[in-house]
Amino acid sequence: MGRRVGSVRDKGAGGEVGMTRLLDLHAASYAGDILIAIGLAGTIFFNASIGDARGGVALYLLVTMVPFAVLAPVVGPLLDQFRHGRRYALAATMLGRAFLAWLMSDYIHGFALYPAAFGVLALSRAYGVARSAAVPRLLPEGMGLSQANARAGVYGMLAGAAVTPIGLAAFKFGPQWPLRVASIIFLVGMVVALRLPPRADSDPPETLPQPFRVLGLRRGERALTGRLVIAALVGSAALRGLYGFLLLFLAFAVKGGSLTTDFFRWDVSDELALGIVGGALGVGGFLATVIGTRMRIHRPAAIQSSGMIIVAGVAVLTTLKFSLAMVALLCLVTSFLSGIAKLAVDASIQERIGDRLRASAFAHSETVLMTAWVAGAALGLIPFGGRTGIAVAAAIAVLAAARAVIVAGSLRKEKLNGRAEPDPTPSPSPSPSPSPSPEPVKEAEPVKESVAPPGFHVYKPSSGPPT
Repeated sequence: MGRRVGSVRDKGAGGEVGMTRLLDLHAASYAGDILIAIGLAGTIFFNASIGDARGGVALYLLVTMVPFAVLAPVVGPLLDQFRHGRRYALAATMLGRAFLAWLMSDYIHGFALYPAAFGVLALSRAYGVARSAAVPRLLPEGMGLSQANARAGVYGMLAGAAVTPIGLAAFKFGPQWPLRVASIIFLVGMVVALRLPPRADSDPPETLPQPFRVLGLRRGERALTGRLVIAALVGSAALRGLYGFLLLFLAFAVKGGSLTTDFFRWDVSDELALGIVGGALGVGGFLATVIGTRMRIHRPAAIQSSGMIIVAGVAVLTTLKFSLAMVALLCLVTSFLSGIAKLAVDASIQERIGDRLRASAFAHSETVLMTAWVAGAALGLIPFGGRTGIAVAAAIAVLAAARAVIVAGSLRKEKLNGRAEPDPTPSPSPSPSPSPSPEPVKEAEPVKESVAPPGFHVYKPSSGPPT
């Protein structure tokens, strides 16, 4: 079994050692996050009344959003300034998460859990930014950027599925034990990050940042540029917001009894209904990463517009034929197309944004997507009725689909080629470069005097006109 998993990993990495280690690193990160989620299960939602649960989830959303307030203006530019130390930055995020996960295990029932959770989320986002920026430098020949991102996602999900039974078994001894297992896995990830090949960093030499310049971009400089990148990001944000709305709204709808529990004429319990909805969201994300491994995304705007039309159609149909099965189908389609849209955003940034600003671009994109998710989730905390909430989702999807179709038509000539474009070579100094000197004219080689044999005369034509 171990050899089979190793062969699948090597094949997924295209036989490239650097990409193989990057997959291992992402697997460690994903597995650690799953264990932290298991350790925190029940502390906010399931063991509280519906009113207290709404307050706890609102506080969690606030804690979730705070790291992104510093991610774009601080973390992204900081990672851009130290691109030649990207391996050490990845290792530092793993070490910090290992320390904070162990700290959370000691304060699992105290208020200190929230600051520690804030730190874990911030470092997790910083890891994601640094890893995404390193992918183009480790990309094997013949593999597209969207394929590499999707394969990393699949490998991470497989690692998460593998550690889930371990986390559940550890949870029986107490909620702090999955967190401690996560701490050990993060330490393993730190070692893997340090073993990444040197080409994961930018090309040396690298200019050290000036004081206070690491906290922002140069004047007039934007991390996210280009119509295609912006359009892909906005389209993905719309789907991410809809995903967040469905997740929180349906969780409270099941808990409050406003969502029917009839599933193909089989009356299920509230816990099973919640599992069906959550399972549909999870399966959709998994299918997106699996199918993404075979996709080469060339026209992100067209893919996203088609996806939004499908989501809007299913949402309208779910409003008209309201049932648990239709709600699960809506969750499956939304999660799947949200995952595909995220792959399109990553591929657009990795190809259209240069290495010098790539980490900042990913930091800004992650902030936008997380803001959309939190906004959708906050809207889901409003106590709508079951059918009314789905109608709200359908209205959002229809508006987003109309906007996506218009944008896709205006960007029909924009196309990705699947490889990162090299950065232009920067000038060594800001002073104007001297005018190029003309190429030296090669002097004509002297003609050797020919010596005539005895009795002969060498003819030498005159250069002037005949007289």
